[in-house]
Amino acid sequence: MAIGSITPKDKHSRRGKKVVDENSPLLPTRREGDAGYGGEVNGASFTGAVFNLSTTIVGAGIMALPATMKVLGLVLGIALIIFMAFLTDASIELLLRFSRAGKSVSYGGLMGEAFGKWGKVLLQLSVLINNVGVLIVYMIIIGDVLSGTSSSGVHHAGVLEGWFGDHWWNGRTFVLLVTTLGIFSPLACFKRIVHSIDNELEDSTHIKGVVRTSLALCSTVYIMTSIFGFLLFGDATLDDVLANFDADLGIPFGSVLSDVVRVSYAAHLMLVFPVIFYPLRLNLDGLLFPSARPLGSSNTRFAFISSGLLIIIFLGANFIPSIWDAFQFTGATAAVCLGFIFPAAITLRDRHSIATKKDKILCIFMIVLAVFSNVVAIYSDAFALFKKNASPSE
Repeated sequence: MAIGSITPKDKHSRRGKKVVDENSPLLPTRREGDAGYGGEVNGASFTGAVFNLSTTIVGAGIMALPATMKVLGLVLGIALIIFMAFLTDASIELLLRFSRAGKSVSYGGLMGEAFGKWGKVLLQLSVLINNVGVLIVYMIIIGDVLSGTSSSGVHHAGVLEGWFGDHWWNGRTFVLLVTTLGIFSPLACFKRIVHSIDNELEDSTHIKGVVRTSLALCSTVYIMTSIFGFLLFGDATLDDVLANFDADLGIPFGSVLSDVVRVSYAAHLMLVFPVIFYPLRLNLDGLLFPSARPLGSSNTRFAFISSGLLIIIFLGANFIPSIWDAFQFTGATAAVCLGFIFPAAITLRDRHSIATKKDKILCIFMIVLAVFSNVVAIYSDAFALFKKNASPSE
């Protein structure tokens, strides 16, 4: 989940706000003197902010939750979802508090304030790894939906294969190539994305309520998807539960419903693609060309970075076997850094002496838990990879 920019103000109202910092949220605004400029910008409502944040939180990972329930069991799995919701709320609250104290308008600015240049670079690397992994997962799911996938020697047909039969043009590589060139490439040309939930709010004091309401809503969606996905397919639940929908659901118009579910979610991922791609490209540009002029003013650099990232994502989606493998890697590295380790480290650094003893104890717990989870996940990934490579020779 991305943390929006925070612009401290003496007053809570966001009307008439003018942000000129290069790290400010890229909201389409008009300058004074422009036609139609009225000097006042209406903020977003509480409900609108909740749903904006919720659509940012709920991503492709939801498709792997039923498989998680298959491994952990329903009771432990649901308990962990609820536990992570509370931990995420605490992490975001710390970020918001220290951002306002240091007048930081972005996550990168906050890391830079706490740890200097290399803190900001570390954040950019984490965003890079996390977002590349997320977009690879998006493309893998799209490939599963449209062209099908195989698991344990069983092939699960994709939508195109079910409609038209098995042909070269609905094979996975060709479909992903067409998707990349025909859909992702044009969407990657967007240079501005409207973001920052906190900046959109009319009253900034509502941000904690927005975060907690959104977390409660998303946790409910996660739990319902996990329970019903696992109960529907049981031990046959795949890493990407959408692949299970090639089977007969045993209800009237079941095949039509399955196709609608799969195609609509694939379309959703395609439309969300530029939202994830934008900060990915921006952070890579910041790493490679830290002193260059803004990316939007250089078409050559813009095209070079965009095309390079698209090629990496396309190759990753073709060579990484499943979303489970991608999630294990990004979740064990960049995701926990962005979500827990960095906010906890900023709090322990405590540049403004506002952290309480309770905050510091919580942050130590978050770091220890995150590091332990990282070690276990990386070890299990490496063990599974070595075991898989060694099995053919046995």
